[in-house]
Amino acid sequence: CFYQVKIWNLTRRQCIRTIQAHEGFVRGMCARFCGTSFFTVGDDKTIKQWKMESPEYGEEEEPIHTILGKTVYTGIDHHWKEPVFATCGHQVDIWDEQRTSPKCSLTWGFDSISSVKFNPIETYLLGSCASDRNIVLYDMRKSTPLKKVILNMRTNTLCWNPMEAFIFTAANEDYNLYTFDMRFLESPVMVHMDHVSAVLDVDYSPTGKEFVSASFDKSIRIFPVDKGHSREVYHTKRMQHVITVKWTSDNKYILCGSDEMNIRLWKANASEKLGVLAPREKAAMNYNQKLKEKFQFHPQIRRIAQHRHLPKSIYCQIKEQRVMREARRRKELNRRKHSKPGSVPFVPERKKHIVAVVK
Repeated sequence: CFYQVKIWNLTRRQCIRTIQAHEGFVRGMCARFCGTSFFTVGDDKTIKQWKMESPEYGEEEEPIHTILGKTVYTGIDHHWKEPVFATCGHQVDIWDEQRTSPKCSLTWGFDSISSVKFNPIETYLLGSCASDRNIVLYDMRKSTPLKKVILNMRTNTLCWNPMEAFIFTAANEDYNLYTFDMRFLESPVMVHMDHVSAVLDVDYSPTGKEFVSASFDKSIRIFPVDKGHSREVYHTKRMQHVITVKWTSDNKYILCGSDEMNIRLWKANASEKLGVLAPREKAAMNYNQKLKEKFQFHPQIRRIAQHRHLPKSIYCQIKEQRVMREARRRKELNRRKHSKPGSVPFVPERKKHIVAVVK
């Protein structure tokens, strides 16, 4: 049984091509930096390179190259400037497009690695997430990993900020997202807390000011990089657990794929009018935006700006988690009150979730 890769035309919202790609699940996919071809990895232990364009009349749909590996690959990502790509599975392998064996293999500990991502600015840096709760950073120019941070729970994937070389955001199983500066991994720059179930995917906007996250709680959220809470939440009745999410390069749309086998296209700014705008319309929109910014702290304006309708399940879970957090805070307060001074230290929220940093 072959599992498929589909190529879509977003303007027409049609599937223009279907490829019988792998004998088993397709675990990862990435495009080459020039956009002429793309790579897929699957459960059949193969890496395949395909043309982005459809085959001509009479030609068969066949990969340009096929590499047979030794283990199942769980993810793939391409270098931003050179003909080099990285795969992950039992270890992180760096491949040259012209060779059938990896240039080098990087490992730290023995566990399955779920995701690997190249840094878009410092292009020789990589980050990976392993199922033993580690986030490991590698330098492609060296044959050893740089450093790793161990969190309380497993990180599903990470994404680098396309505008700040050292910043990345990790999507964690403990319902939170953590934005780290890779130079100071002892505590995250920001903890983003709004989801009520495991966060499965994250992707940055091309401006680097915001990112979008996909969660097991059947919703996607848009977070400003410097804020702990989301500015927007998207959900529908039919949308199930959201597995993956992507922000388009024109900064206008968000794509998400969910369990009920649908791809959804959302506006990055929910109230934005699509299509060509007249100069007077643009001026009116800019003026309204400035008014909102000027009066953003007025109680009624703030209430309207922050109000979001949520599904009943998410609303109830948020209330329940608020009660649990308050109970934990009260318990810690009581323990501190009835203990020897200094024996129960104050631990900031940013440091609570970090177990260790290994260099």
